[in-house]
Amino acid sequence: MTQKSILITGCSSGIGHDAAHGLKARGWRVFAACRKPEDCERLRAEGLESPHLDYDDDATLESALAEVLAATGGTLDALFNNGAYGIPGALEDLPRDALRAIFETNLFGYHALTRRVIPVMRAQGHGRIINCSSVLGFATLRWRGAYNATKFALEGLTDTLRLEMRDTPIRVILIEPGPITTKIRQNSIPHFEKWIDWKNSARAEEYRTGLRKRLYESRGPDRFELPPAAVTRKLIRALESPSPKARYLVTTPTYVMWYLRRILPTRALDWILAKS
Repeated sequence: MTQKSILITGCSSGIGHDAAHGLKARGWRVFAACRKPEDCERLRAEGLESPHLDYDDDATLESALAEVLAATGGTLDALFNNGAYGIPGALEDLPRDALRAIFETNLFGYHALTRRVIPVMRAQGHGRIINCSSVLGFATLRWRGAYNATKFALEGLTDTLRLEMRDTPIRVILIEPGPITTKIRQNSIPHFEKWIDWKNSARAEEYRTGLRKRLYESRGPDRFELPPAAVTRKLIRALESPSPKARYLVTTPTYVMWYLRRILPTRALDWILAKS
């Protein structure tokens, strides 16, 4: 049986890193892409094939996919779009350029890579495109507006693509994690410092006593937080099930919010989210 192949983005740590090693252990040929070349070198030392891929750079999308196809003889069974980042801060303090920058990575990059992969999957007669969204793709939280917006948009993009691919053998799937142990909080600090002028904000005291403490202070796992392996288990189902679901939810908060969003009036749901 021919070894199946998958390209995974955002593999330097967290969800992508665990998924790459987990699928390799199951016999998949994994191409674990990273944004930084030094992370690619580290993953190669771990025994993974690791093309350099930066969602913000079309040239790396082209070269990474070309590297994968050259290695497989022109095929790719699956794509897992996973790399993303956040810009913590109140929306009233978020500059237009910051929102433009995060959409380039968290949405437009997914779209640009997916468009390049679809012709490959059409030609081979099968394929699965899996996008990593979030509970924040259908339920918002304060201070996360930029990330919320990209994930809401990703949900719409993915749902539309799934409908448009119904007449093809390409399956399009969403994975929606809740709190997972990753470095997204630490990785968001440079973006916060670059874009958010919190000292001159009308909410400066809230930043000082709330958000900045959460960002900078070392703290244990959040309540209900699960390790990245929880996402990998759902990814395996999405990849290997003969009839995959359109969505795979991960963590208790995701299931709870999925249910509450459907039964509660908006004001009631807002009250719950505001307390979160």
